[in-house]
Amino acid sequence: MRYAIVIEKAENNYAAYVPDLPGCVATGQTIEETEQQIREAIDLHLRGMREDGLPIPEPSSSVDYVDIAA
Repeated sequence: MRYAIVIEKAENNYAAYVPDLPGCVATGQTIEETEQQIREAIDLHLRGMREDGLPIPEPSSSVDYVDIAA
């Protein structure tokens, strides 16, 4: 499966979340570290859902960029 992630700059680090997996979040000092942390968080999140017998949500979010004239 391929889930969309959002990485945002916080005051002192970066934070990431997965729109299709509420509660699945991670932080890191760099974008690269944050991406690695969110990958691990997704794995743990999905594993926990399976163990609890919960359905795994299909990825449904998409991301894109919009150009705006300044």
